[in-house]
Amino acid sequence: MMKSSVFAVLAATLLLGACGQSDEEDEERLRPVRYITVSDDSVFRDRSFSGTSKSSRESRLSFKVSGTIVNVPVQIGQRMNAGDLIAEIDPASYVLQAQQAAASLVEAQANDRRAAANYERTKGLYANDNASLNDLESARAEAESAKAVVGSASKALEIARLNVSYTKLTADTDCSIASLDIEVNENVSAGQQVASVSCGDEYEVTVDLPESLIGSVDELTPVSVRFGSIPEREFIGVISEVAVASAAGSAAFPVVIKITGSHPMLRSGLAADVTFQFYSAAAQGGVVLPVTAVINDPNGTFVFVAEPAANTEEAVVRRRAVTLGELSQYGIEVTAGLDVGDRVITAGITVIREGQRVLTSVSE
Repeated sequence: MMKSSVFAVLAATLLLGACGQSDEEDEERLRPVRYITVSDDSVFRDRSFSGTSKSSRESRLSFKVSGTIVNVPVQIGQRMNAGDLIAEIDPASYVLQAQQAAASLVEAQANDRRAAANYERTKGLYANDNASLNDLESARAEAESAKAVVGSASKALEIARLNVSYTKLTADTDCSIASLDIEVNENVSAGQQVASVSCGDEYEVTVDLPESLIGSVDELTPVSVRFGSIPEREFIGVISEVAVASAAGSAAFPVVIKITGSHPMLRSGLAADVTFQFYSAAAQGGVVLPVTAVINDPNGTFVFVAEPAANTEEAVVRRRAVTLGELSQYGIEVTAGLDVGDRVITAGITVIREGQRVLTSVSE
């Protein structure tokens, strides 16, 4: 009887010991959670859009007269000085027109001298009563008409000479050839683009923003630009133009970003990645959280905050009442209830409770 009692006591002791060991193991197995740390820049969200670089002083060149291309002494990428020849049209017909205009001017000047002399002679005859008033007025009209013809012929010669000069297309400032759209022996019309040039080392990028974001953009919006061909550099941009109407055939609004400073390594046509930093929460220190981090029950709206424990990888779960703002594509806006440095738990909130110890080694 005594022996059976001893066995019963030993069994009970072992059972209690096993239960205590199990509870300790369960207590030691802390649940890991994910969290977001509230910071001063939590109210901002970055959005990137693709664009293409071009010189901020890019010009499309064309001839003012039509004709056949006879000379293209430049190549794409070539740097040019002011006055350098870019292309030339066959000037033969325009030179002939200038010569013809010059001959017409000489003839008009001769007629003008003859008419003026006849008018002076008629005035003398009229003074001696040897010519009628009609003769005097006719001579005066002829002299005035001859003088007007001289003026017209002079303008025609000026235009003809300008047309001769227009057969040569030259650079009006230091620049680089960005594109050439013509070849020798090709016929071009007046106003047809034949080349484009980039002047200076200042560049800009144009991107299209959706209507949901265009209202958030102004000249103070922070912008940075990266180029695929120069991955190690980040360029600071400034918004210089914001469209007030969408681009034709789309709901996107063009925005022009000017890259600050002079950068000789840049070229027109480079693929660019433009990042905007949009303000996405309330002006009074709001923060945007994933919708899954916010809980709403009969006691109110709250989030779980991980308060640091003695062990740096551990924390104690605390319930924190919050005030919500607007719902956006970035998440739900929290306008009050959180402070900078708070660690808001964003994953695993359905299986944690107030006062529970958790692991916070994983942050987002």
